[in-house]
Order: sequence, then C-alpha cells, then structure tokens
Amino acid sequence: MATHMNQATEPRLTIAVITLNEAKRIEQCLRSAAFADELIVVDSGSTDNTQVLAKRMGAHVFEYTDWQGFGEQRNRLLAHSTGEYIFFLDADEEITPALQSEIETAIATATTDKWEVLWNQVAYGKPLSRMRSTSGVTRMFKRSALVRWTGVVHEHAITNEQVTGTQRFNARLLHHSRPSVHSSLVKLAQYAQLGAAKRAAAGKRGGILRGLASGLANFLRLYIFQGGFLCGPQGFLFCFFIALECFFRYVALKYDKDLLQQLHKR
Repeated sequence: MATHMNQATEPRLTIAVITLNEAKRIEQCLRSAAFADELIVVDSGSTDNTQVLAKRMGAHVFEYTDWQGFGEQRNRLLAHSTGEYIFFLDADEEITPALQSEIETAIATATTDKWEVLWNQVAYGKPLSRMRSTSGVTRMFKRSALVRWTGVVHEHAITNEQVTGTQRFNARLLHHSRPSVHSSLVKLAQYAQLGAAKRAAAGKRGGILRGLASGLANFLRLYIFQGGFLCGPQGFLFCFFIALECFFRYVALKYDKDLLQQLHKR
C-alpha cells in the first residue's frame, strides 16, 4: 500500500504510471513509488493480472483501451491526478532510495517547476552502469506548470509560459528496458512502427540507405561514445537493438505506407 510522504498541510505528490500487461514488473515499480501520497495507473487494456496487482499495491486504476499513443495516456494520468506535484513513472522503471530522497527534498524546497532524471539502464539482467547517459527525461512537474503531453511515441511535455526552469536529479532512475531478447524483438516491431508513423505524419522520407545511416550513427553514438562497449555482451545487445529500431523506422516509412496511415488515423 502507498505510504504518505507528507502531512496534509504539505505539498502532495502523485506518481503516475501507464501499463499494458505489466504483471511481471508492476509490483516492483509501485513498491518503489510507495512513498507518494497518491498512485495513479492508467491501463491500456491488460489481459494479465496487472490491474489486480496495481490495486493491491494501493493504486487507483483507470482503464482506457482506445489507444491513441503514449502522450494521450499521460494526459489521462494528468487528468486523474490530484497532487500538487506529479512524477511520471513507467512500469519498467524503479525509483531508488537515493532518488526518492532527492524527490522529497525537491518538493520540500520547491525551487523550480520541473525536474529531469537520467536513466541507469538494466538490460538482459545486468545494470549498464558504466554506460554514460547524456540526455535527461523530464518526469516531475509542479501540477500547475504542466499543460499537456503530445506525441504518439517519445512524447513531449508542454508547459505553461511561467515555468521557471528545469533541474536535474543527481540519482538515476532504474530502467529495466530490455529484460530479454524476446521482449527486445517485440519492442523493436512496436517502436519501429510508431516511430515511422510519427515521421510519416511530419512528412519525412524513408528508405534503406536512410535507415542504414540512422542505425549506424546511433550504434556508434551508444556503443562507442557513450560507453556501451564497457558493458560486455549486454551492452552490445542494448546498442544493437536500438540501432535496429532506427533502421526499421525508415524502412517501414518507405514500404509500409498504408499501415502507417492507419496508425496515424487511430
């Protein structure tokens, strides 16, 4: 069950999670978030035990099966949240004790309106701790500063004009992004199609050569310049699958035009 981090007179924190068939991970995710005042889950139509487990962990669960993208699901989380501050957490992520402490301090001091965090990737059973993470993901907001989310995949937060700036947490967010080769293959197909649909809507051009260039550039960036080679076979697989996603986005953009139009209409 969720335990309250604040007294009634202090700012309240909502931690909000999107789920779809996350029975294997949702308890660990929500257990790491149990210090929040409110746990909100928007489920996309799970056919496993995800919703039951989330409710057992003290979350308020809302189901929306009309998938319109990650941005819209986050907007639904926002609509159901009542906290003065809201942290958006994915079901394959965990808040470490060190990050929890920083979140609580940030809310107590309230020096800005939004915060970003770096990932510590966990792939194929191994934390890729020696791999550098250079770009943060913005995950915590003062509720009044956040207008909405936009984007089908790799969604982006729209904030109001009065936002004072962004701070970065020092502690990292654990991201169990690739627990197995099988899950990586499933994610490859999903993210390649969603990424292609996003680029099609923006009028981008696809093709094999464009895909090869994108895939190679991203593999070199991750494996060489961000230290994936320091993380053994797991580091190679992590970087290789992301490179494949980049390649197939542009291939799908060229050869799956009819399917992408259907995805864009949803």
